[in-house]
Amino acid sequence: MGKEVVATDKAPAALGPYSQAIKAGNTLYVSGQIGLIPGEGKFAGDTIEEQTEQVMKNMGAILTEAGADFSKVVKTTILLASMDDFKTVNEIYGKRFPENPPARATFAVKTLPLNALVEIDCTAYLD
Repeated sequence: MGKEVVATDKAPAALGPYSQAIKAGNTLYVSGQIGLIPGEGKFAGDTIEEQTEQVMKNMGAILTEAGADFSKVVKTTILLASMDDFKTVNEIYGKRFPENPPARATFAVKTLPLNALVEIDCTAYLD
């Protein structure tokens, strides 16, 4: 079975010693994504809306590279710099999961990498 690294230039490169995603058997583990624009190293914007949209684009690019899509996601974790952004993030996130949304946990944290406002990771299955 082993593990296989999944990487795409359509999502930001890892900021440390981790992979964008790992395939292990029929499971895909996508590392936490922040709202960086691929290849630019800067945030899509300063607002929670802009950063969340970019997070979801980055995650979608990685899922696509692995042969999956949002419908295959079974679990996510959302990290927020402020729980005040919970409703806004839900609205943007929910557009990708209109039916049968994945299991999820959401936490407010003290600080995210590069002072991001939101970070989201996911686990998906592969056919």
